[in-house]
Amino acid sequence: MIRRVCLSLFMASVACVATAAPPPPPHLAQRADFQQKLGASLPMTTPFADASGRTASLAQWMDGRPTLLMLGYFRCPNLCDVAEQGMAHALALSGLKPGRDVSVLFVSIDPRDTPAAAAHKQRMIAGMHGDANANAWHFLVGRRASIDALAGAIGYHYFYDARLDQYAHPAGLVIATADGRVNQYLMGVNYVPQTLHLAVVAASRHTLGSVVDQLVLLCCGYDPATGRYTVTITRIMQGLGIGFVILLLGMFLLLRRRAGASS
Repeated sequence: MIRRVCLSLFMASVACVATAAPPPPPHLAQRADFQQKLGASLPMTTPFADASGRTASLAQWMDGRPTLLMLGYFRCPNLCDVAEQGMAHALALSGLKPGRDVSVLFVSIDPRDTPAAAAHKQRMIAGMHGDANANAWHFLVGRRASIDALAGAIGYHYFYDARLDQYAHPAGLVIATADGRVNQYLMGVNYVPQTLHLAVVAASRHTLGSVVDQLVLLCCGYDPATGRYTVTITRIMQGLGIGFVILLLGMFLLLRRRAGASS
């Protein structure tokens, strides 16, 4: 008798757990992922509103700078906070200043999000990462048409799960050029500061960065599969070849100058 009661209680508890945690939707990995679209054009005339309620086009929010673009939503219980903090941490150590060197946009994929929610999120990130200058970021909200236009342009696939009242979405960062083209993707929620720095320098079309940055970019190639810069033998050989030609040219000019002086 006792054994039957215990078995009944166990089966009831299993049923409750199964009811509280239904299986994930089918094809989750295909419905919530990034399809990299390097070189794609952003919808620059699409309107979004910031934390103050001001509405402007995507081009105006980018403000003529290379741009870090992240999508998510303000009620996200886990992933978005981690990704935002990862971006803030990397920015703080990258040597880049938002609002001067780069524009930073976090765009909500939830049309129910409001400027007030955007302001709350901005205050939270600014309070936790004061050295990331989050007050210069733009936390944006928009209508479904605007959100879908931007998400489609960068290959950002997501969907709303009504059972949980949450969005399933990928994590990553898009680096765009000032004229609105997708230049690189950094996947995941943790970003290497030096990689972020080089990605923005590359997107700036040589308007940012030191001579050392340009040399590193010359010898390293961006790997879309990993979202990282890797040393490439071809580029190293090209760099050595250019250096050798410059050295020979310098020696030739020096010898000519000496020959002219001796005569």
